[in-house]
Amino acid sequence: MRLAQPDDLVLLISPDRKRFIVRLVPGGAFHTHRGVVLFDDCIGQPLGHRVTSHNGARFTVLRPSMEELLKSLPRSTQIVYPKDVGYILLKLSILPGTCVIEAGSGSGVLTTALARYVTPGGHVYSYDVRADMIERARSNLERVGLAHAVTFHQQSIEAGFVQTEVDALFLDVREPWLYLRQAVAALSDGGFFGAIVPTINQVTDLVKGLARGPFVEVEVSELMLRQYRPVPERVRPLDRMTAHTGYLLFARKTRADDPRRGLTEDAEDDAAEPDEVGQVGNDVDGQGEWFDPNALIYPD
Repeated sequence: MRLAQPDDLVLLISPDRKRFIVRLVPGGAFHTHRGVVLFDDCIGQPLGHRVTSHNGARFTVLRPSMEELLKSLPRSTQIVYPKDVGYILLKLSILPGTCVIEAGSGSGVLTTALARYVTPGGHVYSYDVRADMIERARSNLERVGLAHAVTFHQQSIEAGFVQTEVDALFLDVREPWLYLRQAVAALSDGGFFGAIVPTINQVTDLVKGLARGPFVEVEVSELMLRQYRPVPERVRPLDRMTAHTGYLLFARKTRADDPRRGLTEDAEDDAAEPDEVGQVGNDVDGQGEWFDPNALIYPD
């Protein structure tokens, strides 16, 4: 049986289903529209029990899920939504012991999820040019006890990343195709690459960049989550939904001498026979462009 402990983060659900995530500070209290909940009434009690406020309202006390924690984090920028976070974690193969780079930090929502799932044994390296964003992200990580798993770098990624041979790398920046050379230098062979962009124009530019580099298994996705009203007498879709949040792109880094590097599935089907020994067809954008598999990737 799991008991609520001092300094635990817990989820309080009011009788009208409003949700609050609070830290159980001994001697403290939480003031709500349905009365005051004393933390000492929660500490030492089984999670899942109900506690009564000073005016008789009964609140359910639960352990918050990662989704609930992410939604509760203070934010000052557009965040990566939980519906996308889960797929990102799977596609980047984020497991305990994984070393992953993220750029940029934003409000730290994705950073928090990455930090949760690389521990124990792994680490997150988060890059952002803005000091205020790093401070917000660091504060959010401290709130959930995961600051130890993240190292922040306040710098542009144009000059590259400090780390090399990382397992995965994710770009949440305006023009990710400009930093593919830096990503290649930081990723281990076989490493996982991911990015999120809000417009299809950005998708096109990034796909073109990936097609010219040492990447295979390129994927473009958009996730829709439709929730339903859980009322037995009238189960139906909710009136509102979070529809488009961003396009997700994923790929795997290969060795520079892999002749299949950069070819998407459609490009492989349409690739012409090599004109000369050492050339591989990759006419992805219809401009008759070619690359030499023995040449430098993303040359300066």
